[in-house]
Order: sequence, then structure tokens, then C-alpha cells
Amino acid sequence: MITNPTLRLITAVLLFIAAALSILLPFVSATALTIAIGGVAIAAGVAQLLRLTGEGELNAKLFRGLSGLFYLAGGAWILAYPVDSEVSLTLLAGLLLVFEGVMELAGAAAGSGQARGLVIVDGVVTAILGGMLVAEWPSDSFWAIGTLFGVALFFSAINLITAPKAPAA
Repeated sequence: MITNPTLRLITAVLLFIAAALSILLPFVSATALTIAIGGVAIAAGVAQLLRLTGEGELNAKLFRGLSGLFYLAGGAWILAYPVDSEVSLTLLAGLLLVFEGVMELAGAAAGSGQARGLVIVDGVVTAILGGMLVAEWPSDSFWAIGTLFGVALFFSAINLITAPKAPAA
């Protein structure tokens, strides 16, 4: 968990901005949506990796780090091949969200923090949204990606804001 209140707020704001952009861009051209989602995935990966600084348990750090690295790799691939990835973005985003949801659940199972219940809700909602993307692929590719991905990022931001602050050292 991020212990610095300013860094915590900045990270949460970045997640909220990424969520809003994802929700507001579903009807833009396919290429613009692909580029936006790639950028959002990279921002989410950085946010996940930034959250590693406050995690106390190695297992929780491992699962959160894997989630962050998966976001970064997926976002980089999308940005490198935006035109080719317009339809495959739905599948990638769905798998990415399923993976993050499972990693959040594994992190909650491995950890013992006070916000464990919120982490579980975050993991379940994220995994379900990812599963919905995969199940509907390739139909509804362009509007569903932004909406569902944005909702998942919104829940991650809420989780970050509502998680208890670490005690002062």
C-alpha cells in the first residue's frame, strides 16, 4: 500500500482519470480507442507497481507486481500495433482484467490487511468484467472495451482511496 498521502492521492486521481477516459471514449474511432486503452493499460501497470512500495507481505507484492507487469506488457503491445489490434483488443483487455481480478483475489488471500474485503470485491468485479469481454468477443468490441475497462479502473481507484492508511512510523 502507498504510505505517502500525496502519492496515494495522485495515484488514485490517475486511476480515476484513466477510468473516465475509458468510459468516455467507446464510440470514438477504433484506432483512437485502441491507443487510449493502450495508454490506460500502461498507466494502470505503473499504478499497480507504485502500490508495491507499501505492501508488507512478499506474496501480496508478487501478485500485485505480476498484475502491473501484465498491464505494462499489454499496453506496450497495443501501442506498438494500434491498427492491427482493434478487434483483438477486446480479447486482450478481457484476459487482462481476468488476470488482474485473479491476482487481486490471490493478493487478498495472501494478505491480512483491513481493506481485504474491498480487495476481494475489486478482484471479483474485475474478473467478471473481463469474463464478459471474453465471452462477447468479437461483437461489441469497441464500445464494451472502454466501458468495462473504465469500471474496473474506477473500482481500483475506490479501493486505493478507501484502504486504511498505514500507521505513522
